[in-house]
Amino acid sequence: MKIVLNGEPREVASETLSGLLEECGFSGRVATAVNEEFVPSSLRIAHRLQDGDRVEVLAPMQGG
Repeated sequence: MKIVLNGEPREVASETLSGLLEECGFSGRVATAVNEEFVPSSLRIAHRLQDGDRVEVLAPMQGG
């Protein structure tokens, strides 16, 4: 399936948001949005991705 991940076109095999995070190597605490709508961590396993979805994954940064 073709999606846009953090602004970059990507071909992925995962069909759920949680699967996508694992497939792309995201670990730890991250915030996720699909098509500009926030998806809480408790709903990622059930959130099915569609061809063309725009996914944003944000990780907290340390420093100031």
